[in-house]
Amino acid sequence: MTFVQLGGVKPEAPKDATLLFTENAVRKIKDFSERLPEAKGKHLRIYVQGGGCSGYSYGFKFDDKAPEDQVFAKDGAQIIIDIQSLLLINGSTIDYNDGLSGTGFSVQNPKATGSCGCGSSFSL
Repeated sequence: MTFVQLGGVKPEAPKDATLLFTENAVRKIKDFSERLPEAKGKHLRIYVQGGGCSGYSYGFKFDDKAPEDQVFAKDGAQIIIDIQSLLLINGSTIDYNDGLSGTGFSVQNPKATGSCGCGSSFSL
């Protein structure tokens, strides 16, 4: 049996892609964008990477937009996401938590089938 490598195949963003933002997330994205020097002129990037005990983990950083990035906005807050990550978190809600259980952005992903005990990684 012969296998042929298929190169250059790029995934496409779903036409009905949706990311929801809570008011806390919108407020914090705007606050960071105005206050933090490293966020000036940049967008909040959400990405999914392999790792953690459940297989995938979320990442957040302020970054420049790449040509292939998808942009989501609400009330002046913008996030960017690469297509591969979007395929894994499409339909998710982005929140910001500031309390006893932790501080930072979080993703409520309806596609996730499990997560590790510490909540830092998820499986599909």
